Amino acid sequence: MEILADFFDKGLGQFSYQQGILILLGLLLVWLAIAKKFEPLLLVPIGFGVVLGNIPVSADMGLSIYDEASPFYLMYQGVKRGLFPCLVFLGIGAMTDFSALLARPKLILLGIASPLGILTTFLLANLLGFSPNVAASISIIGGADGPSTIFLTTRLAEVYLAPIAIAAYSYMALVPVLQPNIIRLLTTKNERRIKMSSPPPPPRRVLILFPIVAFLIIGLLVPAAVPLLGMLFLGNLLKESGLTERLAHTARTSLIDIVTILIGFSVGASTKASTLLTVDALQIFALGAAGFCLTTAFGVCVAKLINLLSRDKINPIIGAAALPAVPHAARVCQKLGQEADPSNFLIMHAMAPNVAGAIGSAATAGILLAALYGG
Repeated sequence: MEILADFFDKGLGQFSYQQGILILLGLLLVWLAIAKKFEPLLLVPIGFGVVLGNIPVSADMGLSIYDEASPFYLMYQGVKRGLFPCLVFLGIGAMTDFSALLARPKLILLGIASPLGILTTFLLANLLGFSPNVAASISIIGGADGPSTIFLTTRLAEVYLAPIAIAAYSYMALVPVLQPNIIRLLTTKNERRIKMSSPPPPPRRVLILFPIVAFLIIGLLVPAAVPLLGMLFLGNLLKESGLTERLAHTARTSLIDIVTILIGFSVGASTKASTLLTVDALQIFALGAAGFCLTTAFGVCVAKLINLLSRDKINPIIGAAALPAVPHAARVCQKLGQEADPSNFLIMHAMAPNVAGAIGSAATAGILLAALYGG
């Protein structure tokens, strides 16, 4: 009986209602991923990680993600030390085509929507009483940039990593749900019907030089963004060089798939009631949603402003693609463009602000890190 009692105390005997709530939350994320098809590649590992991380185990067994003896501890170090976010950016770089941006350079202006959304969210978080470090970490959610959010939060506000990371990846998964209504609200049907001509593609040498030159410029101006943007541009150079396609293929397929599993599971398994079931966590989710909507709105408004100042009109829908959620936001633009006119194809045009937003988000994260780290 003593053995049975001890066995019970090391498991179910430690179960709390807070853990039960988080397990239900994890199952909800899995259900949304499978039943509603909300970004299953992200939400399935995150949701299952939340469930696993809240199964009650005795502290002396060393099985928690925070216990050095646990196999899950090693996975979590990839998140905590910024390894996984950098590898995600390597994969994104290897699948990114900068030709649309280089063929029509003015579209890079749409990328300003991401920093605007981030900085506005930062100010809102400060007004709600969050410290500058925590506010900076929350603000990146507004850019829908999960890897940059994790990278910055592990350095400025690690105690809030679970709610901030889950909010960031949840809103990335909800891009197809939240963006269309904002776009329709801010544009007319005639604007959504605007067709964009396809300029001639840039020469191959330009595509090769761009990741090198862009990295040198941004790296020298914002050194704190080097870990993320360095890997992004390395991945793109592997793709465009024409001699390392095998490496580029691995980065954009096997590697990014493995890292997505590990980063999602680790973030989910790190959830604790003490940080997730709080008023602060609710405010973080609300601020993330506000920032996400603001970034989308800023992108559409910047596109409309460009149309006022330019003869070469652009479809304002693509301004919403300034979110760094590559390529999910560009796909939403394509869907809405064809909804207004079935012959309208916007996805390649939308990739320009999409990648510009990713660069802008990572650079803004680097600026915030340089300004606040150690403060």
